[in-house]
Amino acid sequence: MPRLVVSTVGTSLLTNQIDVFTDSEEYFTEIQASANHTEEEISNRAKEIILELKDRAEDKIYNAKNSKQIRDASAELNGIYGLYDRKLEQGKSDIHWLIATDTYQGQITAQIVQEFLQKEGINAHIQQPKKLSTYDTDRFSYGIDELLEWWDTIFLAHKNTHDIYFNLAGGFKAMQGYANTIGMLYGAEIIYIFEGNLDYITIPKLPIEIDYSVIKPAQFALMASKSVDIYIKLSELKGVPDSLISKIGDEATLNNWGRLLWNRYKDNFFTQELIEFPRLIYEKSFHKDYERRTVDEKIKFELHSALSEISAIMLKFNGDTSRIDPKFEYRRYEGGQKCEGGLRKNQIDHFYLNKNEGWRVSCVVDEIQDSTHKKVKVLRMRHFGEHDYVNDHP
Repeated sequence: MPRLVVSTVGTSLLTNQIDVFTDSEEYFTEIQASANHTEEEISNRAKEIILELKDRAEDKIYNAKNSKQIRDASAELNGIYGLYDRKLEQGKSDIHWLIATDTYQGQITAQIVQEFLQKEGINAHIQQPKKLSTYDTDRFSYGIDELLEWWDTIFLAHKNTHDIYFNLAGGFKAMQGYANTIGMLYGAEIIYIFEGNLDYITIPKLPIEIDYSVIKPAQFALMASKSVDIYIKLSELKGVPDSLISKIGDEATLNNWGRLLWNRYKDNFFTQELIEFPRLIYEKSFHKDYERRTVDEKIKFELHSALSEISAIMLKFNGDTSRIDPKFEYRRYEGGQKCEGGLRKNQIDHFYLNKNEGWRVSCVVDEIQDSTHKKVKVLRMRHFGEHDYVNDHP
């Protein structure tokens, strides 16, 4: 089976090119001072020094006489060479992702590694999560959230077709710590190479058992919304460890670890019983459609993903369906023919789960009184299924 290899990328490939005997102290000063700067933030002088070091690094790896010289120059390539037992041609069917910080130095280093791998016929890409740096805790946490969201998508797309490897030979320590945990939770084989060594060691897939009974699926799905920021009352999160949430007053949302846990295990919930979400009411016909044999786990997952996002929008914007993400193509049916429940077709809305596959949901906006006797807008879910089925029975 081909591999999906995720490598954390540091900046040692650049800093190792500073010559302590011929370069001035300015090189060290500028490199250290600009470590967390983006391309827009960095000074012209620091950029000049970084580009000079880039030229030196490329000269070293492209003119190397053997693989050892290349591996000595780059911790990231050292790990990759170790994975393939010094034979990079073994990786031509694999996919490589290079995780770089959202800094100019991170960008340049990742580009050097990517271009070298591509020259060797390796399929290599760069992922640079927004704000991922060690500038401060807020930026780092935001960057980790971006990384987790990206990784969840990548993992779902490749988990059944590729063996997963995390190459942690390079990168800065804080990033390696998170990546190590992500790798273990997602069943990856983890690669380390200690400084001065060429032989790599691996931590094999660990049979980790996580007590995900602490997860409250509806609340976790809302707090993990990609569309809006949702905070849940602490009274609804009883039993959820503080290590998974960030509290603000009497409300909370998921922190990095909570999001990581949810992303890893949400398919355990999204492929089982129909989950009830706020501001959504399921008609009997909707429940019946969900239980049909043609609804497999993939479709159930897509449905729950859509319902959780739409529920979050309904909560955040008090039932304003115009704020629903355009990817769902939420709109009103046309035509005045009568439908079940005494409604006409042009009184019913619908949205897609995945337009390429045609599955959709029909629904109606309604207004009810909540537990505090306040009037709130809800969506009554009527039918769910293939395009023609729902179109003929909205």
